[in-house]
Amino acid sequence: MAFTRVFAQIPCRAWCIALVIIQVACLSPAVIAQDAAPLQCTVTYDPAICDSFTGRVYLMFGGAPGEPRFGPSWFQPQPFFSLDVTDWKPDTPLVFDDSALSFPHAFSQMEHKIYAVQAVMRRNPDSPAIGTGPGTAYSEALRMRIDGASTGNIDLRISTVVQHRPFIETDTIRLVELRSDVLSEFHGRDIVMRAAVVLPDRYHDEPHRQYPALYWIGGFGSNHRAARFLADQWERTGLHHHIVRIVLDPLCYGGHHVFADSDNNGPRGKALVEEFIPHLEKTFRLVPSPFARFLSGHSSGGWSSLWLQVNYPDYFGGVWSIAPDPVDFRNFQRINLYEPDANMYVDSSGNRRPLARDQDGTTVIWYDDFAKMEVVYGEGGQLRSFEWVFSERGENGLPKPLFDRTTGAVAPQVAASWKRYDIRHILEANWSTLEPKLKNKLHVFMGDQDNFFLEGATILLQQSLEKLGSDALVQIEPGKDHGTIASPALRKRIDRELLNIFIKHHPEHAPPGVTMFD
Repeated sequence: MAFTRVFAQIPCRAWCIALVIIQVACLSPAVIAQDAAPLQCTVTYDPAICDSFTGRVYLMFGGAPGEPRFGPSWFQPQPFFSLDVTDWKPDTPLVFDDSALSFPHAFSQMEHKIYAVQAVMRRNPDSPAIGTGPGTAYSEALRMRIDGASTGNIDLRISTVVQHRPFIETDTIRLVELRSDVLSEFHGRDIVMRAAVVLPDRYHDEPHRQYPALYWIGGFGSNHRAARFLADQWERTGLHHHIVRIVLDPLCYGGHHVFADSDNNGPRGKALVEEFIPHLEKTFRLVPSPFARFLSGHSSGGWSSLWLQVNYPDYFGGVWSIAPDPVDFRNFQRINLYEPDANMYVDSSGNRRPLARDQDGTTVIWYDDFAKMEVVYGEGGQLRSFEWVFSERGENGLPKPLFDRTTGAVAPQVAASWKRYDIRHILEANWSTLEPKLKNKLHVFMGDQDNFFLEGATILLQQSLEKLGSDALVQIEPGKDHGTIASPALRKRIDRELLNIFIKHHPEHAPPGVTMFD
């Protein structure tokens, strides 16, 4: 009503002029500028970076401030695009247009608004990240208003290289690096294993004391650099004086290698057990005994830790697996991979499959969207990471895809080959041998509201172990989700339980005056 009264007071001639101005202002740039051209981007790179590049080049968009190369976000992905190049030379224009791989829409469909735009050459063969691995090159992030239909050409020049970020050591947090012979031979180049070792506060004051080790494996995207944050959490258990914590680096080009020997990532478990852990035990005052080697981890690291305990039952003395990735492939985030006509995108009723939910159960990621985003991403995404571990190597030298990225249809032969990594299946098939070796060693914790629908597989594992007569603890916590399951109370419980196992088997290394922790 107020808007009508204002215009009623304007003289007729002035009102008509105002109306014309409003109409013109509402027109799109494509209408106003008759000679405007559709959006494209021309990318070149500085000769100082390299003489030639073969690989994937990205054009990434994001909000300002910030650099888009740190994306894409899983939950709020901004548009990004990629092109594969062969023998791309410096100063040779590379044009991004609607021919590029794209998510979530074609290049010409960019929404009219202000973006930061940045070009990236992915050059690190050991990092799953697009724009942050040392050696990767990128352009300045240009901030401008963009419209897919009318912006025309944007020029970007790649001129900056990501530098190695030094690891800052302290008296109690130490970096350990070791070239792996078996992994280097497999890949035909040097492969270095890394860990951050978190020492007890009194480690240097008690030079004759030996300790148990807790090997921690973080989730997807996490590595040994999380040690400082984790050390603060572990200190709050009150038992940090008695344990050496070793934060392992599980990242590789394909994603998270989960310390499983695989056709694509190489003998990661073998390298850990036969090379890295012996090196750590010689470098620090660790008791070189199964009941002084313990495992824990969260999410992909939860799967990793459980995998290592099951596959090396005589080498480790116990595992506390938290919110593990699917441990039974009959419920791979609600999908039965072994079922005929299985589909990752829709269920048997044709309903679209969710991949992630928030605390109130609302879907925040759909399976089909996420998989199609990873097509633009390339190697190193979460779903592709599973294939790098579980799939056989294809004729093209890459892991065989589990499912068709266009339709979501599961490839039955690939799914069948994954069974060798199905932890529930391995336990059932080898229980007569594994039962005595795993006695009192298996502990799994999962929330019944897991954000990534991981609880279903863990419940099936729980049921299977109960039928086998196992003493394993598989605990499903009501109301807990993927993050809240890893509570301070659980961290303290893990410390107490592993220390009691250590003291039981190695009373000579118990803290003075301690026979058991309550």
